[in-house]
Order: sequence, then C-alpha cells, then structure tokens
Amino acid sequence: MQSVGIYEAKTRFSALIELVEQGEEVRITRHGKEVVRMLPVRRKPVITDEQIARELEQIKALQQTIRAIRAIRAPEAVDSVANLRQTGRSQA
Repeated sequence: MQSVGIYEAKTRFSALIELVEQGEEVRITRHGKEVVRMLPVRRKPVITDEQIARELEQIKALQQTIRAIRAIRAPEAVDSVANLRQTGRSQA
C-alpha cells in the first residue's frame, strides 16, 4: 500500500495507475487524511469455487429434506413457514 498527497498524486498519476494495475493499493491524502483509495478492479474472489460447490451441495441437501417432508405429510401442512418452524422445533 502506498500513500501520497494530492499534489504528488496529480504529478505522478500515470505511475500510480500502473501500480494499481499491478495489484497495489494507493491512498491519496489531503493534509494527512485519506480522501481517496484506489484499488485494482479485478481482485481475487472473496469466495473460492470449492466454497461455492460446498454451499450448493448444502442447498441441495436442504431441498431434498424438504421434499422428503412433503412426501410424508400433506403439502398444505408444510407450505407455511410457521409449519416448517414448528416441525423443526418438534424434532429437536
């Protein structure tokens, strides 16, 4: 991370943009206080492909559980959120 004043940023703008393109974070300050933060547009994703796959598997498992409950009970008993909540409480 690099921190520069406004005047220096104005005179070195192209060089600072190149730093940002290389993944560097640049902060521009006015009288010592940060006023601008330049970040690269493309950063590493916050969540990995493995995490996404794991979450999707958990969603599928939950959907299968809901389908199994519907198969056992009448559909109208499972459709409301209150009934789902009560079912979960009675199993605990």
